[in-house]
Amino acid sequence: MADALVDPFADQDVIRRLLNESRTWAFVGLGDNPEREVYNQARLLQQRGKKIFPVHPSGATVLGEPGHTSLKDVGPVDVVGVYRRAEFAGEAVAEAIAAGAKAVWLPLDVIDEAAARRAQEAGLDVVMNRCPAVEWALRR
Repeated sequence: MADALVDPFADQDVIRRLLNESRTWAFVGLGDNPEREVYNQARLLQQRGKKIFPVHPSGATVLGEPGHTSLKDVGPVDVVGVYRRAEFAGEAVAEAIAAGAKAVWLPLDVIDEAAARRAQEAGLDVVMNRCPAVEWALRR
């Protein structure tokens, strides 16, 4: 719990809830390149029973799931993982808010505190600068 006092975007209760209770994850930046970290994270969560939605300009099918070019084409999901460079994170977070997402997860080194605050003010849970795989391993 002390971690949440140090970092308001790493609340362990929120992280635990998103990993354990969420059912649907949209991954912004998820293309069909298995060399990218987003691919590995999406595959891990898919293997753990999450329904994933790839969101990438290519609209490619990824991990057996049809791709989408925009979050607005996906509709409401539990969590939006923002796997874009930090300078593009704000736009993805705004789209997540508009699409009715319940939470946004910005992985390691994707830091946009202003966007994270906007998401919280809109009622979304926010995790930032954390890796789902690492957090999942810590839950075991």
